[in-house]
Amino acid sequence: MFRSKKWPLVLPSAALVLLAAGCSSSSSGQSGQSSTNQTLNWSETSAIVTNDPSQSTDTVSFQVLNNTQEGIYRLTDKGQKPQLALAKKVTTSKDGMTYHVTLRNAKWSNGDPITAQDFVYSWQRTVDPKTKATDAFYFAPVKNATAITKGTKPASDLGIKATDSHHLTITLENPTAYFKKLLAFPLYYPQNQKVVEKYGKKYGTSATTQVYSGPFKLTKWNGTGDSWTLAKNPQYWDKKHVKLAKVNETVIKDVQTGMNLYQTKKLDSIVLTGEQAAAHLNDKDAVKRLSSNMTRVDLNQKQVPAFKNLKVRQAFSMMINRTALTKNVLKDGSKPALGFIPVGLHTNQKTGADFAKTTQVKSAVAYDKTKAKKLFEEGMKESGQSQLNLTLLADDTDVSKQVAEYLQGAFENLPHVKVTIKSIPKAQRLQAMNAGNYDMVVTGWQSIFADAYNFLDVWISDSSYNSSGYKDAKLDQLLSETETKYGNNPQKRWTMLQDAEKILMKDQGTLPLYQADNLQLLRSNVKGLSFNPNGTPYDFKTAYLK
Repeated sequence: MFRSKKWPLVLPSAALVLLAAGCSSSSSGQSGQSSTNQTLNWSETSAIVTNDPSQSTDTVSFQVLNNTQEGIYRLTDKGQKPQLALAKKVTTSKDGMTYHVTLRNAKWSNGDPITAQDFVYSWQRTVDPKTKATDAFYFAPVKNATAITKGTKPASDLGIKATDSHHLTITLENPTAYFKKLLAFPLYYPQNQKVVEKYGKKYGTSATTQVYSGPFKLTKWNGTGDSWTLAKNPQYWDKKHVKLAKVNETVIKDVQTGMNLYQTKKLDSIVLTGEQAAAHLNDKDAVKRLSSNMTRVDLNQKQVPAFKNLKVRQAFSMMINRTALTKNVLKDGSKPALGFIPVGLHTNQKTGADFAKTTQVKSAVAYDKTKAKKLFEEGMKESGQSQLNLTLLADDTDVSKQVAEYLQGAFENLPHVKVTIKSIPKAQRLQAMNAGNYDMVVTGWQSIFADAYNFLDVWISDSSYNSSGYKDAKLDQLLSETETKYGNNPQKRWTMLQDAEKILMKDQGTLPLYQADNLQLLRSNVKGLSFNPNGTPYDFKTAYLK
């Protein structure tokens, strides 16, 4: 992907969706047939933050958009294969710089036709600085997108043009090998200008202030609630292949509550953590879901001057026993971090080597209390400080609270360090992070496609996700050149990405904790789910109950 320095990918994220599915209350059908009651009961770890594609940044909101909206492509085969969706034909120029898109006849949920202009309007709206879209950087591969987000060119100069109602021409800054996967990402979906302008500031703040282009419509969401329903969209162009009538979704923050609902057949799937996960590892319904979600701790150098000192940052990292955290606290199969890049995300095209395993800076994830205390005392002396009273910001979910409590105990073993935990809803935590209003924060990052750049660009100096104040000019240069100079040279790119990861870890720019490997209990009658470990996790379009 080509971005100037402002191009952190994810999804962020950001945070991992809680998996679920199935409907035990369905009436039984014959073997090989779908149930007559196609209602799927699904759970999430946090509420929807927004229903506006331009404003979404978190996994749950993106997952809802992925199922209620649609773009030029949808992803299949664990996110590896882009499949034509609203487009019936796409041709690419030999130099990889121009895409010609022919749209199929499709309608919005309100009956309006979905047109090429809907794509132009949506993309221009997102990159327009007036929209203040946090994830506008995702458009960096598109011609002039970066200049537009910086305010030096008008949104009308964006490299997307509608030649008529069914034809689009997309022009890129540079050849981008994974651009088709980006076209399947919710940020690249069309938006209905009439609806956006009708609702104004209320657009996307509830289920009824939006229209839908995908297999489902969002219903029963008032903008703040912890439950909602995805109902089959009768206007969807491919509705004949959508078998589910609805998906009932509920936010489950307490694992025991979720387990009780699963056992009483009010939920059809649940992700387990801690003691519950350990107790159900061998259940017949157990499914392991290794994702690219990496949980970490960020130290805010802007708010805590001592964190500008490398030795202090190293000391905090060395106080964390990542093996103990995953085995004794999480107990769900999650893996201790080898670095910031998760295992399985990126492999060398020539050798098949795993990026995380071959790029590890062991000292960045080592556990050494004695060395940590020595480094801490030296770093504090260099910083001119004698004690630290810190607040650790975390989500109000069971897992996040458990991790925060473990970290509190670990960090307070450093001399003259006091840590107070502040657990708040995820939406509020994201707002606090974006504003830089924290000392330390437990957060996560989830890729949207399988490439190390999709993680490392979080740490570009002017990245909209880099709120901790960490900067390194060499890292900026390496990441810029991997996209602008070496997009078609995978081996050179691989080496440069490795160099960038090593800089980040040697600088202890962040404290990687663990890679999520969730234990899911999923009823056996749930079929056809599409799981993507490197993006929005679940697509319900092809799911059904047998």
